[in-house]
Amino acid sequence: MGIETCTGPVIPRSCAMAPMSRSVPVPAPPDEDARATGPVDGLRRALVLGTGVAALGLADAKHSAHAASGAGRGIDLSCRVSRARLDALVAEAFPLFNAPVILPAFDAKANGASFDVDLHRLVTDVTVPETGERLKISGLLALPAGAKGPLPVVSWQHGTILSFDQVPSNLTRLADPTYRTSDAADSLETLFNVQRFAGQGYAVIAADYLGKGPFRGDRGEAYAVKGASVRTCLQMLAAGKTALRALGCSPGKLFLHGWSQGAINTQWLHQALREDGRPIAATAVASPFNDLNETWRFWTGDAMFPLPKGTTSYPPLPVWIALCMIIALGSYELQYNLTGLLKTAVRPEYQDLAQTYWTRYELDDAQMKRLPTGAELMVPGFFERFTADQNSAFLRHLAANRASYWKYDSPIRFHYGLADEAIHPAMVFRALSAGGRQAAGVPVAGGSHRGTFIAGLYGDAATLAGSDNILNWFNSLR
Repeated sequence: MGIETCTGPVIPRSCAMAPMSRSVPVPAPPDEDARATGPVDGLRRALVLGTGVAALGLADAKHSAHAASGAGRGIDLSCRVSRARLDALVAEAFPLFNAPVILPAFDAKANGASFDVDLHRLVTDVTVPETGERLKISGLLALPAGAKGPLPVVSWQHGTILSFDQVPSNLTRLADPTYRTSDAADSLETLFNVQRFAGQGYAVIAADYLGKGPFRGDRGEAYAVKGASVRTCLQMLAAGKTALRALGCSPGKLFLHGWSQGAINTQWLHQALREDGRPIAATAVASPFNDLNETWRFWTGDAMFPLPKGTTSYPPLPVWIALCMIIALGSYELQYNLTGLLKTAVRPEYQDLAQTYWTRYELDDAQMKRLPTGAELMVPGFFERFTADQNSAFLRHLAANRASYWKYDSPIRFHYGLADEAIHPAMVFRALSAGGRQAAGVPVAGGSHRGTFIAGLYGDAATLAGSDNILNWFNSLR
């Protein structure tokens, strides 16, 4: 789920940022409102940048203030990170994801970046389909330093973050050579994607998601809400492609990648793009949720599965599952106007805790000590009988948002761990069995939730049941 709890890498001063040297105006992108049909009815507004790229990244306070005021749309922060620094960051962060150990330690000689990378924070707007609100959102564009001409594009959808600001665009903080990244403050999974893809010649575009990042205000997020999530990713993809063109590049083939929450967002995004006739070269998802009703039944202990083939044990559910459930309930209450859902779905003794966490993403020591399991959080009979109108509506929305039953007409790989504490391998099989001949499963022996993700990026045929890692696979289709 992308939970960020550990201390991250220390950035070597010798791998400092090289500042950008010019200001690039960003024109308006094509208006997706005019071209949209069906679920990809984009509702794009023009991407307008009032005064250009912030040439010195975070040091350019004038441009930062301009974007924060609501006047600027486009690129508002930029910096350059050396390939040596990227490799050093990845080497430090690697053990946090490679646990239990299933891969060798990161080796820069074998898997190092080939290019320095330019990082740009993107700013645009989105209309939330469930509520009609028009909101300012942020994201990240990463590309090889000084690149010109065609670049293949990876649309990256990150995993769950139990905070408001551990988002992809935070990586622009690397403009400060003294900035210390950490698992508690940064999107390390985005760092891996930047090093792996942008460092090898791709452009990477990543949304911070609705209700996350520097422009969220006091608004809640849209965790596992299909319409808002798809629209946000589409808007950021359009903004990123427009910025690429302004920087002298042209978007090439499109690849999609997502992990955990980002994996279901990626499935939704793939399906929406294809319904609109837009080509996708290939898609990779890791630890992929797809049937949300089944996910909730597993998280509450209501659904049980046999041990995966070749295993003798399976890990218990992690302690943070209840927090993810609280965020989902709050998101559905907000986006679908299910007023009172956090009270009707949650047992009375945990309602204050749930409301506090949804509002602040913080709990005090006493609340953490009595954090419930998924089974303890929900009111009795939640999956067995009528318990409240809001609860029934919630389950109907979960069912409407499942991604399982889709025939894929371009290649997609589902990476699933045989020791994933948050998603059982059996929960992937619905999408695989219904997805058609273009859908393939990649089991990761011993793969935890994070380990499955890192193996997909840096593993080999021995780790990935005979498959290439995602970079090599994407390269073969460029």
